[in-house]
This record gives sequence, C-alpha cells and structure tokens, in this order.
Amino acid sequence: MNQIFQQNYEDNPFVAFSAVHFLSLFLLFLTLLVLFLFRKKLLNASRNRAASWFLAGTGLVSELSYHLWLTLNGTWNAAYTLPLELCSISLFLCIVLLLTKSRRVFEVVYFIGLAGAFFALLTPELNYNFPHLRFFHFFMTHSVIILTCFFFVWVERYKVTFRSVLKTMGFLNAAAVIIFFINQTAGGNYMFLSRKPVNPTPLDFLGPYPWYILSLEIVAFLLFLLLFIPFLSFKKKTGMSKSV
Repeated sequence: MNQIFQQNYEDNPFVAFSAVHFLSLFLLFLTLLVLFLFRKKLLNASRNRAASWFLAGTGLVSELSYHLWLTLNGTWNAAYTLPLELCSISLFLCIVLLLTKSRRVFEVVYFIGLAGAFFALLTPELNYNFPHLRFFHFFMTHSVIILTCFFFVWVERYKVTFRSVLKTMGFLNAAAVIIFFINQTAGGNYMFLSRKPVNPTPLDFLGPYPWYILSLEIVAFLLFLLLFIPFLSFKKKTGMSKSV
C-alpha cells in the first residue's frame, strides 16, 4: 500500500522505454484493437451509454484521485498542479464529449487530444513507477483521451474537416493566452509558455524562448494536418463526409 501512495519516488523511479512502459503501451494498443473489433456492437444504445460512462468515469476518478492524493500530502500547488496542461484540458473535454456527444467538442479534442496524449505516452514526464497512484493516473488519463477519440471515430462515426483544423488552432491560441496570464499569476509554466523545461526535451530544437512557442504553433498545425489526412482520404474514396 505504501508503494501506491508514497511521496518519495527515488527508490522506484519511472524509466522511459522500460518493460513496464512498453507493457503499458501494449495494453493501450490491445484495448484499441478490442474497441475496433467490437465497434459495431457498441452501436447498441445501452452498450454505447455504458462505454461512454465507463470512459468518462475512469478519466474523472483518476484525475480526482490524483488531486486528492496531492492535497492530502500537502503537495498541491497552483504553480504546477492545476489541470492546465494540454492533456489535462483534453481529458476534461473528452469527459464533456462522452456525456454530451457534442460534435463541436469532438472536432477540437480529436486534434489536441490525440497529438498531445500520443507524444505524452511516448515520452512521459513521469517520476513515479508502477504501482504508484501517479503512474496509474498518468497512463489511465492519457489512455482515456486516446480511446475516447477513436470511440467517436470508429463507433459514432464523427468526422472532421479542414475547418476543424483551423478551429482547433484558434482554440489552442485562445487557451494559450488565458494560460499565459495564469502562469504569470501563479508562477507556473503550463504549456511551457513561461520557459523551457529544465531537462532536455525536443523543445530544445525549436529555438530559444519565446521563439520556440512560434515553432510549436507550426509543429501543432502540421500534426493536425497529419491527423486530418485519414478523413481527407475517406472523403475522396466515398465522395461524402459528414461535417462536424
């Protein structure tokens, strides 16, 4: 039990590309495969509703459990634990999407959710290893984001357009402006808008502060275009695409 809730991670730190990291990614891939194979069965109203509530509940309970642990340990701090990172925002948008089936929410979270969660799982900013609560929180919340996006693509048959890419860029920039001022007030560095991370990251290749923020805009736009390509191909093959 102590291993799940302890504050010290130095005795069992998370190591990227370790066996437990690859196993976690494999379990996500396996779950995605099951979702794809059983996508038609989830068209049933009761199963669809159960799956939606399960994903939403898993994401919400994981997030609340993590913040409760931080609070009970006296380590919750507005400077670095507010849910203002891109993946945290995506998680809450996914919960709203699962409960409301909003197409407008989908066209935003599809891009920022998949792009952010995918790279976060490949290169985790994580100290705590299995079986710590933070380890489960990290992998479960990011997995919920990815599973939700594919749930709405494969089961609900939602689609995006090029206009969705532009809307998402607008949302991203509006959020960045708000979070920039929150950073100034709280002393945080959410979305890396105040400074680069101390540890080496791919951001080091994007130029000095604040110019790397502009480089990130370009990278984000290119990633969103890449995520849009499957829908472009679908439109060409079938001659139709349902706008969101």
